[in-house]
Amino acid sequence: MKNRISSIFVISIIIFALIGIGSSLIENPAALFKRIAIMILVGLTIYFLFNRFYKPSPERKEQKAFLRAAKRTKKKIHRKKPVEGTRTQPLTKLTSIRKKSSAHLTVIEGKKSKKKNRASF
Repeated sequence: MKNRISSIFVISIIIFALIGIGSSLIENPAALFKRIAIMILVGLTIYFLFNRFYKPSPERKEQKAFLRAAKRTKKKIHRKKPVEGTRTQPLTKLTSIRKKSSAHLTVIEGKKSKKKNRASF
């Protein structure tokens, strides 16, 4: 019942708007186009003002990303500091653990010392 009343209300507003636009077009088309142009200009002005002042700029996004990274770094630093009496591994073992390099390079042996004899063709 509630949905039916709202749909009838919306349809009636659309019908009245079409009647108003039609009568305005017949009576004074220049004024109608002038009103439409003014509405478009006001809409564009509001749109640009909204984008200028309320939409986050790239600098703000970068600043937020920097702040998030700083918080993560602080958390890592606080996690790495061991509290006295709770250390489970010796200090030498902690310092000896290092990241392995991800380069998987191999040396291919070849005939590097021999020079080509270009005159033997």
